[in-house]
Amino acid sequence: MNQQTPYAIGTPGEAWQQVHKAKWLANQQIKRSFFDEVLTKANQLNELSTVSETLELVQYGELNYSEVISGSSNYPLLAFKSKQWDNAKKTLLVTGGVHGYETSGVQGALAFVELAHNYPQFNILVAFCVSPWGYETINRWNPQAIDPNRSFYQDSPAPESAQLMAFVKSLAIIIDVHVDLHETTDTDNSEFRPALAARDGLEHTNWNIPDGFYLVGDTLKPEPAFQRHVIEHVEKVTHIAPSDDNNCLIGAPLEQFGVINYATVELGLCAGFSNATYCTTTEVYPDSPLVDDKNCIDAQVAAVVGALDYVIKNN
Repeated sequence: MNQQTPYAIGTPGEAWQQVHKAKWLANQQIKRSFFDEVLTKANQLNELSTVSETLELVQYGELNYSEVISGSSNYPLLAFKSKQWDNAKKTLLVTGGVHGYETSGVQGALAFVELAHNYPQFNILVAFCVSPWGYETINRWNPQAIDPNRSFYQDSPAPESAQLMAFVKSLAIIIDVHVDLHETTDTDNSEFRPALAARDGLEHTNWNIPDGFYLVGDTLKPEPAFQRHVIEHVEKVTHIAPSDDNNCLIGAPLEQFGVINYATVELGLCAGFSNATYCTTTEVYPDSPLVDDKNCIDAQVAAVVGALDYVIKNN
């Protein structure tokens, strides 16, 4: 790790005030369309017979950002949900786009929707783009400079997180399997971690970005055999990240090949709120010279399929 130059906004060592957050927000621009690239695809999937016979596209909330951000939109929060819900079945939750800039998480969740009919033994819930404003502006945060993936807790300040949690709670179900689809990108070091350090008045240090796919399990219930099975499934599609010289990935000790563990509930991570027996967070590296967009999406799908395969074989 190495120290970097100060971020363009704020004073080093001093946490941002509202004026700094407003300046940061003013610098954000719409760079791609959630409506064209995500919503249109979701609607097209909803018209496929193999999807519509199994799942329904439901709206569980809305982000009213047009009221506070000039030139922005109101964003529907959508999910695919099993039509024939059966509480006797185990339930899978797939979440994508909690960090909106992580493209393969969104597209991977949608790609899995096409395969959902192969798993009639599960109730399936796919929230494929939790942070649509982040998707459009290619951002880790929401407009309030809040990270939704550190905000999955009671009275969450992030509407992206709060509305998803409220939706899942309203279903009064037990989530058995939760796969949260993410990416680790070169921009983590060039933009998002420097911004985080500046916002919080901390010193910024880069971390070593792993070249390849890896998983983040839950420290309190790591389920190493489950994580290993998912890694082995993904390894058929793409390469797994090697650990660094300190036997770590992104600064966390390697638990096993391709797997580290985080305190998901304590950190307010999406993977923790569901309290699933089997939970994992995927991390794809889209900037690797060894992959392309399709390979990244395929890796996300393979992780979900691997998770389901493990549960089918062991329960």
